Amino acid sequence: MNLGDEKLKKNIKGFDSNLYLELQTSEILKRIEQNNNKLYLEFGGKIFDDFHAERVLPGYKPNNKIKLLKKLKDDSEIILVINSADIERNKIRADFNLTYDMEMMRLIDNLRAEGLTVSAIIITMFTGQNSAKVFGNKLERRNEKVYYHRYTKGYPNDIDMIVSDEGFGANPFIKTTKPLVIVAAPGPNSGKLATCLSQIYHEFKNGINAGYAKYETFPVWDLPLKHPVNVAYEAATADLKDTNMIDHFHFNKYGVIAVNYNRDIESFPIIKNVFSKIFVNKEYYNSPTDMCVNMVSKAITNDEIVQKAAVQEILRRHYNALCDYKKGLVDMSVPERIGTLMNDLEIDKNQRKVVAHALKKCRNTNSPAFALELHNGKIITGRTKKLIGASTACILNSLKELSGIKDCIDLIPTSTLNPILDLNKKILHTKNEILSLKDVLIALSVSAPANPMIVEALNHLKELKNTEAHCTFILNPVDEIILKKLGINVTCEPQFVSNNLFEH
Repeated sequence: MNLGDEKLKKNIKGFDSNLYLELQTSEILKRIEQNNNKLYLEFGGKIFDDFHAERVLPGYKPNNKIKLLKKLKDDSEIILVINSADIERNKIRADFNLTYDMEMMRLIDNLRAEGLTVSAIIITMFTGQNSAKVFGNKLERRNEKVYYHRYTKGYPNDIDMIVSDEGFGANPFIKTTKPLVIVAAPGPNSGKLATCLSQIYHEFKNGINAGYAKYETFPVWDLPLKHPVNVAYEAATADLKDTNMIDHFHFNKYGVIAVNYNRDIESFPIIKNVFSKIFVNKEYYNSPTDMCVNMVSKAITNDEIVQKAAVQEILRRHYNALCDYKKGLVDMSVPERIGTLMNDLEIDKNQRKVVAHALKKCRNTNSPAFALELHNGKIITGRTKKLIGASTACILNSLKELSGIKDCIDLIPTSTLNPILDLNKKILHTKNEILSLKDVLIALSVSAPANPMIVEALNHLKELKNTEAHCTFILNPVDEIILKKLGINVTCEPQFVSNNLFEH
């Protein structure tokens, strides 16, 4: 893939969030009106902190969906769903290292803090799992309304059974009062669609013709199948084996090429048959693309910037998958799948400049190393030292560069760091021989009132957001979390820094 050799500045935007919100809100309001003022809207992706969208669509704000919901809050309420199996296996939301049950509680708190109404929590695919029941009890004892959905009898082929009191009708009905009901989840495969269809069945029995639509960000239906933004979605969901496809239902009906993904296309005949049972003598949707509300492409203002950003995301996903394989979290098919996507777009690892700089620093110093590209294009490196790790050293060097502080000056003396390490080892009984990035940033903050130079350095910390970085080893969880909170897009070589099996 050749996107030109000229350098594009990092702060140039390729996406207009305000236009996107205007178009997306308008389209949802239209869908509500088309569905007798009662619409169940399946919310795909992340409600808060959609950093994937921010990375591949420079200019996209990670909380766009919340802004949209706040525009609609007087006419909407929210049902949250979580899959029992995800609770049972402690599935993790990777960008925050939170299990799905913890993410669910974070979602509830954050939604209510924004003035939005959370009506109920549904624990789906329930087969009596003890962990799911414990989670439900925890919520109920905090006065939350919790419901349990079991597997739908007859699913997927016995439509008469599915659309009956023994199928969808066996699920408890959640009484809703607003024209728009958002059905959302902490992650994919949570049971959002089944919840929507179950509710619509109950509404129909009560004499209300409620409708269904799906709010998706990716894939973008009217971008090419192999557009890097759509390929980046495939890379992000490689562990789910999602594959972008041409929506043949849409093409056969309208003669228009549209991109969707395998799960929606595979399940569409079932959905269409379910709707045909509920909405007798009415053609409801002709394709999976018809179901979706997606105005992303209309808000792309610079396709070249967007494509370059998406290529970087694909590279990041590949490195992350290789590290996950090394940790035993995925099998080799996941990084291999992303590798195939890279080959399709002729993406080369050399397009991630920080990688070569980190590896060179590692070779030259015979020490673990870290490289970070500032927004002005300058690449800063750091290596592991006696008291601090490579990532910490690089962050300190970056702050000195941004602040105009000479490289020979130590921002924080060893006399300040040594007592913290002693505390960790002698009192807290950690075996680490170096301080974490969090330890050092806290030490800097504590030292700042007595040192204007440190104040100046910390003032530049926010300028590290959306920079690119690479480490020559798999980061420890504490440093990884802090780097993510700083907004640094970091990748790692799939190598452990030591042979110890237990690090703490």
